[in-house]
Amino acid sequence: MRYLLTICWILLLSTVGSSQQLFVLYSPDSSLRLEVNTNGKLSYGLFAGDQPLQSSPSVDIKLSNGQQLSTRLAVAKKIYSRLNESVIVPIPYRKPIIQNNYRQLELIFKQPFSVIFRLYDNGMAYRIGLRFRDSVSITNETALFELDKNAAVWFAHMDKRQNVDRFHTSFEAVYKKEKLAAIADTMLTYSPATISLPNGYLLAVSDAGIYDYPGMFLQKKDNALEAVFAPYPKSEQLMEGDFPQYVVTERADYIARTKGTRLLPWRTILVAKNDTELPVNDLLYILGDESQIIDPSWIKYGKGTDEWITGINLFNIPFKAGINTATYKYYIDFAKRFGFDQVMLDAGWSEVKDLFKINPDINMEELVAYANKNNIRLMLWTLCSTLDKQLDSALKQFNKWGIASIMTDFMDRDDQPMVNFYHRIAKACADHKIAVMFHGAYPPKGFNRTWPNAITQEGVLGAEWNIWSELATPEHNVAIAYTRMLAGPLDYEPGLLLNAQKDQFRPIGKNPMSIGTRCHQLAMFVVYDSPLQIFSGNISQGMQEPAFMELLGSIPTVWDETRVLQGKIGEYIVTARRKGSDWFVAGLNNSEARDIQLPLDFLAAGSYRITVCKDGVNAHNYGSDYTLSTTNSNKEGKEFIHLAPGGGFLLKISLN
Repeated sequence: MRYLLTICWILLLSTVGSSQQLFVLYSPDSSLRLEVNTNGKLSYGLFAGDQPLQSSPSVDIKLSNGQQLSTRLAVAKKIYSRLNESVIVPIPYRKPIIQNNYRQLELIFKQPFSVIFRLYDNGMAYRIGLRFRDSVSITNETALFELDKNAAVWFAHMDKRQNVDRFHTSFEAVYKKEKLAAIADTMLTYSPATISLPNGYLLAVSDAGIYDYPGMFLQKKDNALEAVFAPYPKSEQLMEGDFPQYVVTERADYIARTKGTRLLPWRTILVAKNDTELPVNDLLYILGDESQIIDPSWIKYGKGTDEWITGINLFNIPFKAGINTATYKYYIDFAKRFGFDQVMLDAGWSEVKDLFKINPDINMEELVAYANKNNIRLMLWTLCSTLDKQLDSALKQFNKWGIASIMTDFMDRDDQPMVNFYHRIAKACADHKIAVMFHGAYPPKGFNRTWPNAITQEGVLGAEWNIWSELATPEHNVAIAYTRMLAGPLDYEPGLLLNAQKDQFRPIGKNPMSIGTRCHQLAMFVVYDSPLQIFSGNISQGMQEPAFMELLGSIPTVWDETRVLQGKIGEYIVTARRKGSDWFVAGLNNSEARDIQLPLDFLAAGSYRITVCKDGVNAHNYGSDYTLSTTNSNKEGKEFIHLAPGGGFLLKISLN
């Protein structure tokens, strides 16, 4: 990884007498304070001034041989240090450079354990270190996040699947708010979870930098969220069906078997003084391990299409739509016309269990040649169990076809072997200069820093859920920006062109509608972080609205600057992103109509042409109603925008 600026020095290295039990760490701007106590057991408290934010009565780890961090806890050495570096983000889904500025305390214990605490101006993180000669089995890790009992928690409401244990999940659930005191002790969710404190601060609890270790679930315990980890799979079975996947049939009595000398993943608390600070917090990215790709210049990103959500329900075409060469040529024509970069071939281009058994209705050589002629890339869907089995030969074939990116799907777990699968696939794809998108996947949480070719991940209840449910509500869509998006790029696949208010919505299988307005769908392309944005709308309908599609097609997917101008978790968000001298400003609204006043004071001096796409006067009843207009303004100007229920808007602002 290249750095523009690195300043690092050790402030203090000393042997600690047995009398010292309290250690204090301040953030670089002194706004946050961490107090670490080693009196009998390791605990900490996080403060903003005199206000307590979060605490933990116990940081601990237990090995299968019975050794624990908390057994006869004694500090042998303390090391205070600091770092201020500028980290280049190869695929700048928010901005090209992130400041990694922190103060650090490392406590080295007389037993073969250590703990590193880092304090940033916008959060805290800690991780446990191991110093054993041989490999170890970890029975459990204790991570407790105590909160104000009157706090409210925004978390993904998981439903347990039938016939599998509770650790099988696609990480696609609705984000809803509940009072901490009202949450059932049986609650299990995945991180990050966002907390609204009575004092106005917002926190987000997560893990980061996950490698050779399970991901962190969270469960309610008294006034705390407690870390829960999927035990190691002792046996697995390939379950048949349309998309065969391995499920765990028996788990071991430990969560990880790993190297004896290593650092475990980070446990993190993101801190925001107000709602608008949270969606642009970069802490989980910066806590990822440094990039394993020396030269990432080959990684492709941009906007693509996907035919799966609309079921290839095309019209006004002279051929029979389906998974065939003619249909994908039509998608390529659409992509070229409206400024898209790639076309996805979703499930069905090959047999699910064999990537070399191509659908007989597809002439892959002809399709590749047509895509190359039109400067459009192809992306291929794969089933993860099939990709794993055919990995080397499949990637070589993809190279021959010139495939720049693939999707792999249906992992639906984050236990230790599955986490290692992600790293193995990302490395293999990097070796072949192929980008990869993970579906049925846990959120990145720094994985995309380690592997920049892991260009985006699902781990979100997105557009496809409109096919069979009423769960993709405007409230959920707004909440995503303050919860799931904190963990890194997400593949929601917005852009549905059939839009309805809640009282008119119904789930339908082909050409599904969305809850909310057309502009709500459009705004997601700016509000949601993803360097690979997938348009899921019906392209035949898009062909009939060229002005709208030209605007959508002009939206970049990587940015020079990102700001959240207005917003409140669960209610609305207004995000401004800059690419060069152009600004794109977009807003998402919940189910309550809203009027906002938007000053343009973030602009530089000059005269600007503004393209405005906003909810039409009848969007409260007919969700697909929108207006598209242009105006001129400058940094002294203001935009007044009415947001319909489930509404949205987009401004494209360019210098005259």
